[in-house]
Parts: sequence; structure tokens; C-alpha cells
Amino acid sequence: MIDFSSIKALFFDFGGVLINLDKQLCLDNLYKITGCDFSEMVSNYRQSGIFLRFEKGLATEQEFYDEIRAASKYPVTDEQIRDAWASFLLNVPEEKKHLLLALRKHFKVFMLSNTNVVHVNYSMNRNFDIDGHSRYDYFDKCYFSNEIHMAKPDPEIFEYILKDSGFKPEECLFLDDGEKNIEVASEMGFQTYLVQPREDLRPLFETVLNTVKTV
Repeated sequence: MIDFSSIKALFFDFGGVLINLDKQLCLDNLYKITGCDFSEMVSNYRQSGIFLRFEKGLATEQEFYDEIRAASKYPVTDEQIRDAWASFLLNVPEEKKHLLLALRKHFKVFMLSNTNVVHVNYSMNRNFDIDGHSRYDYFDKCYFSNEIHMAKPDPEIFEYILKDSGFKPEECLFLDDGEKNIEVASEMGFQTYLVQPREDLRPLFETVLNTVKTV
């Protein structure tokens, strides 16, 4: 049970929580251009191999393209790889964007995402940095794994965001769709909520939005 009376900060995962995903579409598109099956390396929650190194910022965008191209059975361009990889991400429903704006009147709102520069640029430009808005209308700060060189569910990334944001774990609600991520955050003292696929989050906050004082 979430104790909203003690919550001061919300940390949202991105993929599968705010933005809808289609992993199979991404894998299919990668297979079409490379003839390679990357299903054992690509996950909704945490990648492996070159995909994890890219996600932790340990491989540059060009190195990512070059390694995928080296594995490919066919000639393939950077742009083809970029577009296939970006097809993992679909859209952020409008109701979730409106919810984020409402929540910012009551809490500090952060994003904590295992991601990479291709997905950041693709998703931010199409979902938040548009129509006169920016991502900072929706979030106080975005923590991207590729920028801080850490990834969930490693405890160090949770320690980092607590130190950087200045909040105690019990003052934070962490929302994620990965059970392991939730487990580690909970063990570290965060209040947590496991988000189901394409869940409408408005009911979770419906009461609190009407009762919590603005911070």
C-alpha cells in the first residue's frame, strides 16, 4: 500500500510505463535489414551485449551501428539501423502527458530510464519536445542510463538518483514495469508500484491529486 502522505518525489520508468513499446516490431525490423536474430540481446527491461553497452553509454552511437553492421548478413546503413532500433518505441498516450503535468503541481517528477541516445532523441522529439513544450515541462529532471553510465536494476543507479535529487528513499515512489527493478528499489527503501502493460495510471493518483498540498 502506497503511503502518499510521505511521498515527495515520483520516479517514472519510461518504456512500458509512459511510452508504449513494441519489442517484436523492433526485432522484426532488425531481422529484415540484417538477417540476424537479436532476440536474446533485446529486452523490454534491460539489454545485453552491444545493446547494454550502448544503453550504459559505454559504446558511441557510431560504434553501435558498426557492431550491428559487422554482425549483419547484408549491407546496411546507419540510418536503416537507427530506424529499426527506434521502432521499439511507439507513443506516449496524451492522458499520460496530461497526468504528468498535473502531478508536477504536487510532487517533484523525474524520469529514470534504461535507454540510449537513439531512443532519447527519437522519443523526446516526438512526444515531449513538440508543440511549444519541452521535456522539462513534464519532468524536473530525466535520468538516462546512457548519460550516467549506470542501468537498472543495479543498486548504484538508485543510490545515484537519491544523492542527486536530495530525497530519502521513503519519500520516493518508483514506478516501473520490470519486477527486478521494483524488487531492488523496494529493498533500498523506495515505495514502489509495478505498472502493468499499457496501464492507465490516472486511477492510482486520482484521490491524491485532489488532496495533497502543492509543493
